[in-house]
Amino acid sequence: MLDIEQVRSRFIKHFDGKTGNIYASPGRVNLIGEHTDYNGGFVMPGAIDKVLMAEIRPNGTNKVMCYSIDQKDRVEFDVDDPVGPRTSWARYIYGVVQEMRKRGVDVKGFHTAFAGDVPLGAGMSSSAALESCFAFAINDLFGDNKIEKFDLALVGQATEHNYCGVNCGIMDQFASVFGKKDHLMRLDCRSMEYEYLPFNPVGYKVVLLDSLVKHELASSAYNDRRKSCENVVAAVQAKYPEKDVKLLRDVTWDMLNDVKGDVSEEDYKRASFFVGETDRVMAVSEALKNGDYEKVGEMMYATHTALSKEYEVSCEELDFLNDIAKENGVTGSRIMGGGFGGCTINLVKEELYEKFIADAQQKYLAKYGKRPKVYDVIISDGAHKVC
Repeated sequence: MLDIEQVRSRFIKHFDGKTGNIYASPGRVNLIGEHTDYNGGFVMPGAIDKVLMAEIRPNGTNKVMCYSIDQKDRVEFDVDDPVGPRTSWARYIYGVVQEMRKRGVDVKGFHTAFAGDVPLGAGMSSSAALESCFAFAINDLFGDNKIEKFDLALVGQATEHNYCGVNCGIMDQFASVFGKKDHLMRLDCRSMEYEYLPFNPVGYKVVLLDSLVKHELASSAYNDRRKSCENVVAAVQAKYPEKDVKLLRDVTWDMLNDVKGDVSEEDYKRASFFVGETDRVMAVSEALKNGDYEKVGEMMYATHTALSKEYEVSCEELDFLNDIAKENGVTGSRIMGGGFGGCTINLVKEELYEKFIADAQQKYLAKYGKRPKVYDVIISDGAHKVC
């Protein structure tokens, strides 16, 4: 767990000995609802107990002076600089400053030192944690908290789009801002409406196993799958001109089966995954309301199978980890994230946890020559002021 003193001691050391305010914002997991955001579907993220923490103090100038504790690197920029810093981590802070200014916040210079314990490259959205932390802090320090929470999430998304070259959806920033302890959030990516769902699985642990692989075809494969979804939507629009079909979310099973002969087998499979995933998200929503974690786990396994066989975004290593979870009686397990590598997310009974982790590490090491990284997570609160 990240310690306040780790951040405060470096802030004092690297600036003028005075202290500021400390803010934190978490990474996230997504229990179910994968590859659904760009089709207008549902996602079900939760904020986790791994955060980006920053100490910040206005300095009375137009200069933002940043120290990355993890990188041991210092960058400064002027708030009026039209280009901004080249250092990749500093561009997130610069982007947030610019996006908050666009929304009418008179951002001035500040000192900041920050650190994080959100694992990098494991699909827990360390960049969204950074963006949300600074958006929340700037809103508090310079904006009288006038910017609504949803707009803070949009600031993070716009930072990715406009300053970091990543055309991401809204889920990561949304989860980081809106997170609530012992709750997941079902976000409708079409309407942007959301609902908190209880998630307090007493007697279970949530653990991520990082396969430590990332296959290179991920970006081109992602584009191919988006195109497949668009092809099916176009076929449905042609067959149902009277219906208001804009996204795959608007397509029912009946509509999909009606156009089966008009689209390729591959496109049909991709669309089948999405329509099925919508059903699975709804089943998990009901199960959470009823405290039925066995049903939640059943749907997680079903999603993994569909992501592997229909959407084809798994890989040998992830399927191997999923099989080990089944062999060990793990309640639920699936790929989390875009696929082709990364993590599985697992819902495991506490009494099975030690044996499962030991077995997964031993068998994975024997087959692939490395041990998967293990990340236990607890569903926690979103962006907040620490002190």
